[in-house]
Amino acid sequence: MSITFFYAPMSTASITEAVIEELGIPVEKQLMSFKDGSLKQAEYLKLNPNGKVPCIVHDGVPIWESAAITMYLGEMFGVTKRLYPEPGPRRGEAMKWIAWANVTLGEAMYRRGFAGEWSEPALRNAKMEAKATEDIARLLGILDAALADRPFLLGNDYSLADTHLSSVGEWMRASKIDLSKYAHTTAWLGRCHARPAAQAIAARYAQK
Repeated sequence: MSITFFYAPMSTASITEAVIEELGIPVEKQLMSFKDGSLKQAEYLKLNPNGKVPCIVHDGVPIWESAAITMYLGEMFGVTKRLYPEPGPRRGEAMKWIAWANVTLGEAMYRRGFAGEWSEPALRNAKMEAKATEDIARLLGILDAALADRPFLLGNDYSLADTHLSSVGEWMRASKIDLSKYAHTTAWLGRCHARPAAQAIAARYAQK
């Protein structure tokens, strides 16, 4: 088995990093940068023509998009570790939350960022930012309701769906989105971030 993991700090590659840490699988890490042009070099674009991270290369096959990577690594390495369901409805439920994190919640998060904190002051759109914040609040209500009767997304057992979505939760916290109204979600995030893998990543970055 040979896995190379292309990543950059402060990016969605942190989701894949969390998944890899949780699975405990060996990878060769390749640090990329948004500033030095390494993501746009021809050699990397052959692997990921989008010029983005994360990207993994497993036995010569490049796989990009964090949701796809999470599901792929779950299928390959997570089932025997009881971190990803066998094929069937429970796997479908895990895939649902992983895709929702990127497609639905992620879209609202990106819309909020581009309308507000990521833009130059003169280009900010307060109305668009407010609408995106409103949409995020509605989506957090969906997540909070789903967690009302269970400790983790799939029930009593932690899975890579929790790893993936809780990493997006950290993005929300960094973006100063108020999570205090969502008691079930904040409790769930606390359980996810108390995991040894999450603690190991936090300790690693605290040393830098």
